[in-house]
Amino acid sequence: MMYATRARQARPELFDERPTIGERLGLAQMDWVMTFAAVGLIAFSVFTLGQATTHDVPGSPNYYVERQAIYGIAGIVGMLILSRIDYSRFRELRVGIYTFLCASIALVFVLGAAALGSRRSFELPLFSFQPSELAKLLLVLALAGFVIDGARRGSPVRRTVRYLALGAFPAGMVFLQPDLGTALVLAVGTLAVMYFGGVPWTHFAVIGGVIAALIALVLVVAPAVGHPVLQEYQEQRLTSFLHPSSDPAGAGYQQDQSMVAIGAGQKTGRGNQATQTRLDFVPERSTDFIFAVIGERYGFAGAALVLSLYALLIWRALRIVTLSKNSYGILIAGGIAVELLFQVFVNVGMCLGIMPITGIPLPMMSYGGSSVLATFLAIGVLQSINIQARLSRRGRFAW
Repeated sequence: MMYATRARQARPELFDERPTIGERLGLAQMDWVMTFAAVGLIAFSVFTLGQATTHDVPGSPNYYVERQAIYGIAGIVGMLILSRIDYSRFRELRVGIYTFLCASIALVFVLGAAALGSRRSFELPLFSFQPSELAKLLLVLALAGFVIDGARRGSPVRRTVRYLALGAFPAGMVFLQPDLGTALVLAVGTLAVMYFGGVPWTHFAVIGGVIAALIALVLVVAPAVGHPVLQEYQEQRLTSFLHPSSDPAGAGYQQDQSMVAIGAGQKTGRGNQATQTRLDFVPERSTDFIFAVIGERYGFAGAALVLSLYALLIWRALRIVTLSKNSYGILIAGGIAVELLFQVFVNVGMCLGIMPITGIPLPMMSYGGSSVLATFLAIGVLQSINIQARLSRRGRFAW
């Protein structure tokens, strides 16, 4: 007892069982590798935009940089706040979340600002808010709750049809804006939640067959009979990657210029001599084709760094799937991970000419407040799942 008392007096911090500030804030249980990857991506985005968009807005050389930095800081704050909320509470709010996401998307048709032939966002004082970007996260949160609570209701076929309908409704509204890329992300998120929810593989085989039939109907049959479903520019964007050289000045222009830019970057990039992106040969270089800017300015080294950060981010998200303390967390983490992977794969593939142009942004790299904020909020939910899992293993709860 005497030696224990002396030891406590000499090193009291070793015997203090009170939680530290980091533990009380949940910082000790956060996945810092995933945080590093996310912060690294937004920092690289700000740096790249600063190098590539200096002359885009006359009189405001830092226009994109300042706004992207603000979006990134706000996103990080949102991530930290959301990581402190028990994600299981979203299951109780699934009906409200689903209603809100559908209502916000529907309101765009009435109150949304028209731009480039579509209505996708609300014009707010500080930035344009695009509800469909936030819907990527909200649909996963709501649908995961519906899957858990409806696991024993009705036959497997009825459950599968119900889940598809819940995902197809908001995806269909987004498609009508029109925003094909985001609609595809919502569809993929729906299928991901269904997969992690245990939907039989035979159902996915049928779904795959139906999707293939719909693609043939939309791209081949409907135009042949004189009743096209897609607008002409949408159809060209979806099919031009199959033969980009057939119309180099039209439908294939964007991808041709993107591939030229990436190829010109070679190993270490061209820096300020990156004429393809600096002289506006590559369109939408601050948003959809920002990967082409990275490839030309920083070469294979820069592109590899960015892809490595994405690989790190998605790996940690999939790791959280295995750590979750309950099935609801598994469905959420799986849905978010697959959505992130799909967006990166399609965007990078689009810039390399192996995927169609769908307008899907590169998460946390493409300029845009709604996309950046929504992605960071999704990472905040992943952090919440990770924190809850680690605390439950220790038998302690922070709230």
